Amino acid sequence: MPHDIILIGAPVQTGASQPGCLMGPDALRTARLAPQLESLGHRVIDHGNLSLGALPDVDHSNPAVRNLAETVAWTTALTDAAYTASSAGQTPIFMGGDHSIAAGTVAGIAKRRAEEDRPLFILWLDAHPDYHDLATTESGNLHGVPVGYFTGRDGFEGIFPSLPAKVPTNQICMMGIRSVDPAEHHELIEDEITVHDMRQIDEFGITPLLRAFVARVEEARGTIHLSLDVDFLEPTIAPAVGTTVPGGATFREAHLIMELLSDSGLVSSLDLVELNPFLDERGRTASLMVDLTASLFGRKVMDRPTKSF
Repeated sequence: MPHDIILIGAPVQTGASQPGCLMGPDALRTARLAPQLESLGHRVIDHGNLSLGALPDVDHSNPAVRNLAETVAWTTALTDAAYTASSAGQTPIFMGGDHSIAAGTVAGIAKRRAEEDRPLFILWLDAHPDYHDLATTESGNLHGVPVGYFTGRDGFEGIFPSLPAKVPTNQICMMGIRSVDPAEHHELIEDEITVHDMRQIDEFGITPLLRAFVARVEEARGTIHLSLDVDFLEPTIAPAVGTTVPGGATFREAHLIMELLSDSGLVSSLDLVELNPFLDERGRTASLMVDLTASLFGRKVMDRPTKSF
């Protein structure tokens, strides 16, 4: 089925420690994201890059927290953009930017789904759970807090925008996790988030784990917001990220996830995050992210053209 796809650039790097992610949206454009999707029969409109609004006067007692006002302002802008872009059956793709953008993208999509009376499920493909709150983060890098925020953990009130709709923790599935801070580990054990770390993927394979999640979404008549971090992937195939963690998903594992999700027809919105072109090798990571997105939106293995090398 053809989609009405809205591309929204989020040139955000204030949530990460290493600069470069603000170039991510344009790298994805250069890697021909829109033409690749159009070649599959989809209608694509690029809304350009969001800009940052006025910075709020906010502060937090944790001295490690960095760029708080900027992150809050981006969250506000992205919440509004995600809510608007998800109307009337449109499928938004948010081109990051670091993973702090998910605080806003998920909040906006969750508001839309709540109005439609449809549960929103999150598939979080990442090496990290990003489940800190403002008090527990030791690095102070706020790309580590979006899941904590949009699930309604304590500590964001009066600083971040009020959530119009929280995402219940039992509607979140994380895959590829292999770097967890002690504070996050404690909360993940206590809460109902489904976490499939790389050991589980090694033991059981992608297919049964993902199909179990998809079955839950289907049973609930829900939709999926997919949040894809570059560091979900093995660094040898996707070097353009400032938070590389060895032992990530392989090329085929990542494509299999996208192909299975495409078969399900349940993905209604997408984040592409943590692409840092400054760290890339001749655009290979940007091209891979575009290739994975094409698989998500219907490209089959047999459709892939042979490349000359």
